[in-house]
Amino acid sequence: METVISRLNNRGLGKCHFTKIEAFRNLVRFIKSFFLKSLVIGSWFLALSNNVSAAERPDSFADLAERLSPSVVNISTSTLVERGSDFDLPQFPEGSPFEEFFKEFNQRPGAQRTQSLGSGFITDDAGIVITNNHVIENADEITVILSDETEFEAKIIGRDPKTDIAVLRIDPGDKKLISVSFGNSDTLRVGDWVMAIGNPFGLGGTVTAGIVSARGRDIGSGPYDDFIQTDASINRGNSGGPLFDLEGNVIGINTAIFSQTGGSVGIGFAIASNLANDTVEQLVKYGRTRRGWLGVFIQEINEDIADSLGLEEVAGALVSAVTPGGPAEKAGLEPGDTIISFDSKIIESVRDLPRIVAETPVDKKVLVEIVRSGKKIIVDVVLGELEQAEQSGVLKTNSQSNEPTVIGIIGIAITDITTDIIDKYKLAEGETGVVITEVVEGSPAFKMNIREGQIIRRIGQRKVETVETVKSEIARLRDLERSGVLMLIEADGRNRFVQLPFGDR
Repeated sequence: METVISRLNNRGLGKCHFTKIEAFRNLVRFIKSFFLKSLVIGSWFLALSNNVSAAERPDSFADLAERLSPSVVNISTSTLVERGSDFDLPQFPEGSPFEEFFKEFNQRPGAQRTQSLGSGFITDDAGIVITNNHVIENADEITVILSDETEFEAKIIGRDPKTDIAVLRIDPGDKKLISVSFGNSDTLRVGDWVMAIGNPFGLGGTVTAGIVSARGRDIGSGPYDDFIQTDASINRGNSGGPLFDLEGNVIGINTAIFSQTGGSVGIGFAIASNLANDTVEQLVKYGRTRRGWLGVFIQEINEDIADSLGLEEVAGALVSAVTPGGPAEKAGLEPGDTIISFDSKIIESVRDLPRIVAETPVDKKVLVEIVRSGKKIIVDVVLGELEQAEQSGVLKTNSQSNEPTVIGIIGIAITDITTDIIDKYKLAEGETGVVITEVVEGSPAFKMNIREGQIIRRIGQRKVETVETVKSEIARLRDLERSGVLMLIEADGRNRFVQLPFGDR
């Protein structure tokens, strides 16, 4: 080897060969160095990526709570209630010794002032405050209390019982208000982190956190239900307060809880911000809502109906009646048509259509896709205004022909809830569903303490939208040779399940 090298050197090539070896060694060193540096840089980017992911699940909500709390308010209301006798006192002859004894009980004051508490949030620096309608309903005085205990008298700009939303206005004067904005609830995913701030049990600004447990919940509170379910702790007094995402946007209005005790059990419901925002904008602009109106009565579609109508799937809303002179009739819609899409929005179930129509601007021309006799047809409809139709009596007049339907097998007569029915039974404004108009004495329903004026909320696992829902479900259960039917009945604001046996079984 020594000889060879020497010879190469001698030939003038040894030095060149040596230089190439050194260059090769330098190249190897460079590659090793580059590789090591790449590993370091890669590890750094990986760590940075992990930190970004961790930010989606914060270690603390403290910064967010500190920034948003000044926008959340407590709402105190005062109502003057006329008070009558709680019970009928016995009548005694004049001069009887018992007359003086019971005299003080007959001298009750004619009215009593009651107090209630709730929550709200500021959406405009000029003094716009959002809360639930049920927080301020029937209130004579409304006081908005900021997080620093500053108090303002509030006035109602507008309210909507159907979505349970109210808009208030306060005059802040020189006081600088901090507002928040609505976010896009459609981007929420089940499992996303959320934070609630409110006034539970009158304790003042209280922060709780949790995740989105479910979306699109229908809890039977109104015709446009679109609730976000969360396990963030929500209690009495949280009503009207905001549900925030991690960006600090309001993605829901805390409204209701599911509880058998009145306290939080981890199932709370917030009105989705997209539904709330549309309603708030209308209330601020007009002082009332202006909802789109199609002019149809609809019912749910089951497998049997879908098969008979030639539908590809159990979806859509079946038109059971068309309001004379309404937008649908003018566009050529007929009973028996199945609406499968409205304004390019798919109608997956019967409850989707009322909300989507209501959110569509009045006088807008929309495309409605229907299935008629097994064929798909697209019709143009120019929407009317629901509130105008209600005020003009169009809907009321149409409802007068709505004769009760007798369900003899359980001993009741029922009808769809209309404006006439609301007036007759003094139901909540905007109430929908099915009400019991008659109960046969001695029938299964009568024996289970079901009475006239009570509302059927569910039958089996199905929410009751119309009389047809009740009829079809009972028919289905009888075909399955069931012995009875489970109903959720509402009476005096309280719900209870009742198992009714069929009279012939």
